[in-house]
Amino acid sequence: MLTVGDKFPSFDLKAVIGLDPKTAFTRVTEGSDEGKWKIVFFWPMDFTFVCPTEIAAFGKLNGEFNDRDAVVYGVSTDSEFVHLAWRQNHDDLKSIPFPMLADIKKDLTVACGVLQKEAGVALRATFIVDPQGIIRFASVNDLDVGRNPQEVLRVLDALQTDELCPCNWQKGDDVLKAA
Repeated sequence: MLTVGDKFPSFDLKAVIGLDPKTAFTRVTEGSDEGKWKIVFFWPMDFTFVCPTEIAAFGKLNGEFNDRDAVVYGVSTDSEFVHLAWRQNHDDLKSIPFPMLADIKKDLTVACGVLQKEAGVALRATFIVDPQGIIRFASVNDLDVGRNPQEVLRVLDALQTDELCPCNWQKGDDVLKAA
């Protein structure tokens, strides 16, 4: 698995950004949203149970991420057509404000080292990538356990201070000063 300090891989994927099949599809690459922080999170499969809770939670925080000059990309190995059908049929996903990337060839999933080999799906992985394309945070949860998007936001806040941040640090708290 890629980790902190590694360069995030190049990618060029189809993505779903809406509900209308005429305008729902776009392409997203590593060069999209250049100069911004990127929150890239992977989920195992569409039409499952834990995944929509996480996607909806990231969606609710999307404005907070945008306020921090960050964009959110959600990724699974399902096709863009499956993403669209899921969004159209799941109330919690109809209005998510970030693209759902379709890694059907599993190139990005494999390049990041987050393919769960037995099931052939992405692990529940999260990366925070800085504007230079360097991974600054990497986390993976078991397939059955959802992650905490609020914690991802907290870590982004800490990374953006470029300071020493103690355990449980929150935006606005004092940072540590080296003696």
